[in-house]
Amino acid sequence: MSHFTPPVIELRNVHKRFIKKQDLIQRALQLAGKAPEPRTVYAVNGVSLAIQPGEVLGLVGESGCGKSTLGRVVAGLHRQTEGELLYQGTPVEKLNRKDKLAYTLGVQMVFQDPQASLNPRQRLHQILGEALYVHRLAPAADIPVCIDQALAEVGLAAEYRDRLPHQLSGGQRQRVGIARALMVSPKFLVCDEPVAALDVSIQAQVINLFMDLRAQHGLTYLFISHDLGVVRHISDRVAIMYLGKIVEIASTEDIFDRANHPYTQALIAEVPNIERRKRVFVPIIGEIPSPLTPPSGCTFHPRCPHAMARCREEVPQLEGVAPDHWSACHLNHTAA
Repeated sequence: MSHFTPPVIELRNVHKRFIKKQDLIQRALQLAGKAPEPRTVYAVNGVSLAIQPGEVLGLVGESGCGKSTLGRVVAGLHRQTEGELLYQGTPVEKLNRKDKLAYTLGVQMVFQDPQASLNPRQRLHQILGEALYVHRLAPAADIPVCIDQALAEVGLAAEYRDRLPHQLSGGQRQRVGIARALMVSPKFLVCDEPVAALDVSIQAQVINLFMDLRAQHGLTYLFISHDLGVVRHISDRVAIMYLGKIVEIASTEDIFDRANHPYTQALIAEVPNIERRKRVFVPIIGEIPSPLTPPSGCTFHPRCPHAMARCREEVPQLEGVAPDHWSACHLNHTAA
C-alpha cells in the first residue's frame, strides 16, 4: 500500500483583501449615514494550488499582480481573508500550539531587499542567532558554532559574524538573509524576488546557491519573480499570476514551449533571446488595472488582443488543457 505524502503547502480558494481604515471625517460621515464605501484592494482573488515536497514552484507576474501578497499569506505574515491555507495537509487555523510553531519555523521567507530586511543596529551573529535563542533551538554554548556553520553554508567566512549589515555588499546581505532563514531548519522557503535587487553577475551566484541548498536540505520553494529567465532556470513548475488570479500553471517546459494563455504568451515573447535579436519588441498593450477596481469577466480582457464579448462578462475558470497543464481562458472553448 502506497503512503500518501501531502503537499507541504496547499492553498484552497484563497482571497486577500485590504480595506482602508476610515479617518475621523469618514467615521463622522458614517454616523450621519453619508459615508462612502470603504476602499478595498483585491490583492489575491481565489488562488488554489499545491506545492509538493522538494518542488520549486515559480510564481510569475507583473508588478502589482499580488504575487508578493500571496507569498506573505503562505509565510503567515498576512492572514487570508477567505479560503484555507494548509501546512502538510492540515489547515493552519486548526493547528495546535506545537504544530503551529512547527509551521511558523518550517515556512521561512527571503525578502527582496536585503538592506531593509536586516536590522542595521545588529551584528550578523545577533541577526542569525536570535531565533535560536528565542525558541531555544540549541544550547547557548552551541549557538556560535551554528552561526559560523550557517555563514559557511552561504559562502561567507566566520569573520563576517561581527560585521554590521552596512559593511556588506548587496549580494553578501542577501546571503545573510538566506542564512537567517536556514537557522531554524525550515522545510519551505518563500523567496520574494530574492535576486531582483542584485547585479546580474551576483544573481547567478545566488540562484546557484538556492539550487545547492535545495539539494543539500531537501527544501521546497515558492520562488516569486518577474524575471522569466531566472524562473526557467530554477523552477519545476511555473504559475502565471495576473491581478490576483492564477491564469496558467504547468511544468516549466510546458509553459515555455506550449504557453496557452495570451498573457503567458505575451510575457514569454518579451524575454530577451539572442536567437530573436532582430525581432521588433512589442510590449503588452496598456497597464495592469488597479486592484481597487478590477475589470469584470476576464481581468486580462482590456489588454488581450483576442478578447471577445464573453471575456468581458464571464470569469474564465482554471481548466486542464493538457496533462498537468491548466489555463483560464475562454479561447479554449472556441475551437471548432
